[in-house]
Amino acid sequence: MRRSRLPIVVTVLVLLFFYLPVFVLVVNSFNAARFGGGWEGFTLSWYAKLFHHREIWGSVRNTLFIAVSATALSVVIGTTAALALHRYQSRLQKYHYLLIYTPLVIPEILMGIGLLLFFVAIGLPLGLFTIFLAHVTFCISYVAMVVLGRLQNFDFSVVEAALDLGADLPTVAWRILIPLLSPGIISGALLAFTLSIDDFVISFFVAGPGSTTLPIRIYSMIKHGSPPLINALSSILLVVTFLAVLISQNFMEDEQ
Repeated sequence: MRRSRLPIVVTVLVLLFFYLPVFVLVVNSFNAARFGGGWEGFTLSWYAKLFHHREIWGSVRNTLFIAVSATALSVVIGTTAALALHRYQSRLQKYHYLLIYTPLVIPEILMGIGLLLFFVAIGLPLGLFTIFLAHVTFCISYVAMVVLGRLQNFDFSVVEAALDLGADLPTVAWRILIPLLSPGIISGALLAFTLSIDDFVISFFVAGPGSTTLPIRIYSMIKHGSPPLINALSSILLVVTFLAVLISQNFMEDEQ
């Protein structure tokens, strides 16, 4: 009996649907045509113009500053939350888990509107600081979930042995706990960093004057019509995001 070719055909069609637009975008970033309607020759001029665009690089600076700072704080809080969820079992921990899990399932537009209303209610001016707080809010959950996965197979007898041998808690944390959890922590950090760089919806709601991030800048460029620069910028962002995800995946494989 011949096996059906339908599954492989459907798989190929789905992959084409997902990745063909990305391939077209990358190809058009090297297209000399102004609007990409047809191929007019290979060129690197759009990348050259991109590197001399001050507004874009100002947005890149804001994005990297927010991504690095939000990731750093999220790693600390998310790792601590994961340890608390794993080590202590009580009725209160169910609500703690709910608080950590909720940002993963809430639609971004609802979170963006909610954070905007909260910042306005407490009189906090919109700017880089509010974007930072918003990114920390959802990045914590991703870090906590990744570290929790690492803790599922963690042998705490090593920690107990170190304590029995006279090591204090800071020593145990820095010399045993953090090194053993480092694959999960680094994976969570890379995931949080990638999500922070790519975030548009939440950042759009909580951004203020002078705090434009790269996704918001790309949205603005689309409205004012700069397709070649957007293609070149998106290609670079795609490569950076792909590398971050690839590194994160390698660390997650090391965990297992």
